[in-house]
Amino acid sequence: VQLQASGGGLVQAGDSLRLSCSASGRTFSNLVMGWFRQAPEKEREFVAAIRGDGGSTHYADSVRGRFTISRDNAKNTAYLQMTSLKPEDSGVYYCAAHESDTVPKHIRTYGMQYSGKGTQVTVSS
Repeated sequence: VQLQASGGGLVQAGDSLRLSCSASGRTFSNLVMGWFRQAPEKEREFVAAIRGDGGSTHYADSVRGRFTISRDNAKNTAYLQMTSLKPEDSGVYYCAAHESDTVPKHIRTYGMQYSGKGTQVTVSS
């Protein structure tokens, strides 16, 4: 699976930003899609995930209510809408994919099968 994330940038605290992830190499609707992020000198952490049919979404506690993950299976693209951004949201955001009918619980700890190059998000205070 090839994944390409885009949409990162430099924004101010309180702003919004939308990340996109295009996927190829597998039937997109069969993939759980997710986002992870990594801040400097910190481990990569789970942000959000969405089931293949879009019917189930999962979020890290730190972003729930501010971030929304979605997907457009016709476009083979997943999105992460980020609102009310905080400086602590800064980091490299990675798009990821996992071949599964449901969102496995273990991805929060162990990640997903496939990951693409990240896109930098910087939130200034």
